[in-house]
Amino acid sequence: MECEFPTINEDKSEIKKIFEEVKTIAVVGLSPNPAKDSHKVAKYLQAQGYKIIPIYPKEETILGEKVYRSLSEIKDKIDMVDIFRKPAAVLPIVKEAIKRGDVKVIWTQIGIVNNEAAKLAKDSGLRVVQSRCSMVEHKNLFNK
Repeated sequence: MECEFPTINEDKSEIKKIFEEVKTIAVVGLSPNPAKDSHKVAKYLQAQGYKIIPIYPKEETILGEKVYRSLSEIKDKIDMVDIFRKPAAVLPIVKEAIKRGDVKVIWTQIGIVNNEAAKLAKDSGLRVVQSRCSMVEHKNLFNK
């Protein structure tokens, strides 16, 4: 898949609403390595009061939270799915999020764009933010 430009993306006012409404964030690809961006971002969001649910292929706990292997394993309600995976991996994650029925937001980090997945999410009533860092956006909106 070539690098795509996001054709679907929420604007700043919508992103602000997302952060105000969301309470629980599943972080797909949350690395246990503190040097990795996924770890830094999740730790920041956790410090801002969001409940973080790590999704990672190994480890039992990350950032003090139980680690799951997939979205479908999680029993708790999820408001937002923050994705740190390659663009090709986004579509199956979005399909799993839609199937859950409780996810309201799909967020992909900087450099991660999958317009097919974004369109599917949008058509299913979800809000979509692509190729933006949730930590940077939150800091810009709330920690000026």
